[in-house]
Amino acid sequence: MAKTEDLTGVLIAPDPDAPRLTRRISGTDASGAPLDISVVEERPLTIFLNGAEIVTAMTIGDYPEYLALGFLKNQRMLAEGEAITGVDYDEELETVVVRTDRPTRHEEKLKKKTRTSGCAVGTVFGDMMEGLEDLVLPAATLKLSDLYALSHRINRMPSLYLEAGAIHGTVLCQDDQPLVYMEDVGRHNAVDKIAGWMLSEGVTGADKLLYTTGRLTSEMVIKTALMGIPILASRSGFTAWGVEIAQQVGLTLIGRLRGERLVCLSGEDRLIRDTAPSGQEEDPKHRRKGAR
Repeated sequence: MAKTEDLTGVLIAPDPDAPRLTRRISGTDASGAPLDISVVEERPLTIFLNGAEIVTAMTIGDYPEYLALGFLKNQRMLAEGEAITGVDYDEELETVVVRTDRPTRHEEKLKKKTRTSGCAVGTVFGDMMEGLEDLVLPAATLKLSDLYALSHRINRMPSLYLEAGAIHGTVLCQDDQPLVYMEDVGRHNAVDKIAGWMLSEGVTGADKLLYTTGRLTSEMVIKTALMGIPILASRSGFTAWGVEIAQQVGLTLIGRLRGERLVCLSGEDRLIRDTAPSGQEEDPKHRRKGAR
């Protein structure tokens, strides 16, 4: 059996054995032989802000309160310092209602929805870019030795991805330590869960790094920047608009992170090259299936 990583210090980690997140389904393989595999569940979650229905997201169903808070925060529907009076999840109705101490009106914002390239179809509202105009990200630094150690550790942690596939992971990190590891059918949902956790716990992003298994798209870059996190890293590749926005806001953007190989297309000045690059790929035994 493959060795799994010690979870000491990780505040939230995936639970591949959670009963509501996967289902066993029977099928056949290429030769016609029967097989029985785990597949990821996908269920709707409708998010309300006070009395207004905002969006219905397709999600695996864990941490719905964090997902709702993070989505509203990242869409700038919750103002900085907004007093939240309640977050109520109804499992039967598959709804989360977030309540604030004053009325909110988002009719115009809701008219400007943009469908994103995210898996499970993410949604960005049309004025998200406005929140980046005066944004100044912290002048953090990142040791490459910490980044390599972090990637090595995350890739060996138990996860729904390794159990069933068809899912993305996003990890909030500090130095070489994973703190909060969220998964979902869409990488935008996973990062919103982390944003919701940060909001709930009063955690800032100034000394943090966000690691994702998905593509470095415009949506991922915008959300990371709005969370105040100065560094975004991924095993996967980039989109041109994602790189352009990262350069605009001064976000360090690292992609194609495999073993001790990487590409940095923005914010290179934050990197501390404290170890000689070997160019070594990750151990094939631990390579996440389908990574690209």
